[in-house]
Amino acid sequence: MTGIRLGLIGDNIAASRSPDLHRIAGQLCGLDVSYELLVPRETGMDFETLFQSCADGSRRGVNVTYPYKEVAAGMVRIDDIQTREIGAVNTVLFEDAGPAGHNTDYSGFIAAWRETFGAVTPGEVALIGAGGVGRAIAFALATLGAAEIRITDQDMAKADRLAAAVPDAVACADVSTAAQNADGIINCTPLGMTGNPGSAIPAEVLGGQLWAFDAVYTPLETQFRADAIAAGLDFMSGYELYFHQGVQAFHIFSGMEPPDLARLRQLLETDNVTAT
Repeated sequence: MTGIRLGLIGDNIAASRSPDLHRIAGQLCGLDVSYELLVPRETGMDFETLFQSCADGSRRGVNVTYPYKEVAAGMVRIDDIQTREIGAVNTVLFEDAGPAGHNTDYSGFIAAWRETFGAVTPGEVALIGAGGVGRAIAFALATLGAAEIRITDQDMAKADRLAAAVPDAVACADVSTAAQNADGIINCTPLGMTGNPGSAIPAEVLGGQLWAFDAVYTPLETQFRADAIAAGLDFMSGYELYFHQGVQAFHIFSGMEPPDLARLRQLLETDNVTAT
């Protein structure tokens, strides 16, 4: 069995399921996958030094997560026009010509949306968080035909920049304003992650929308998820983004596609990490 060496660079990633996804996908394809979690501060290196160490080593590629996706975009070659517009990468393939950056958050969200909601368009959407994943999802919403994308962030300069870059997007001063009369509401902040509890979206602004999405998937049961479901919204879990972006990243790394995505999903959801 041939093998490839991969990794994930980010902060607060101890609970990530990415190693399981890539390892199981590899087993289903007859490929031995080594996938390590790499936290810059735990290695004694800053992001740039750690990234270069991975590029100079034996890794085929790395995934990049919060808070480094936008930094990584400035360190790689980006051939895809859409990814250049997003300005963030979450998947890097180390090639002879240098590291090549991709954004499977963008394409993964589109795949997750269509699998969950079909051909329905997103309508008017409140998007909370304008960082790396927020940028990818804003562009994905535009591709899916969102009527309006209302963006807010603690750093309003980031919200303004993203709104200026995305069709039919506006920056909003706060969550309440963005959520008013919206069809959907999205959390793209790290609030709710393991080790970072809470919600960026107050429960009192929920109830008039039709659907909600939380980019956080560890844990699955976030405060935002509980509040959205209690308010009667259809909810799409961040697990769906994790799954689809991961499958697409695996294809970039390996050139292979798992032959049975239902089997891959089953193995992941039952915590069975041996494909038999």
